[in-house]
Amino acid sequence: MKKAIAQILVDEGYIKNFKVIEDGKQGVIRVTLKYGEGKSQVITGLRRVSKPGLRIYSNVEDMPKVMKGLGVAIVSTSKGIMTDREARKQNVGGEVLAFIW
Repeated sequence: MKKAIAQILVDEGYIKNFKVIEDGKQGVIRVTLKYGEGKSQVITGLRRVSKPGLRIYSNVEDMPKVMKGLGVAIVSTSKGIMTDREARKQNVGGEVLAFIW
């Protein structure tokens, strides 16, 4: 799941890349952050939506838009982990994991 979220962040342009380092146990994910001009952060905000104590689910009609479409919502669906745009395109709902803008 963590690898899929990191891949979404790379595809959407929020991080440069990530690398999985095997340490014999469960492994470590090393993320290389991305910066804009003047060393400004590309990720200005990140909010976890669904928590273990309170799961938040959304169907395709009520899929949230982050910052009126400027951000990305990461959704766990029956077809895998994807962004809110991909979930709308494939007409599936699921658990809203996080908002990134």
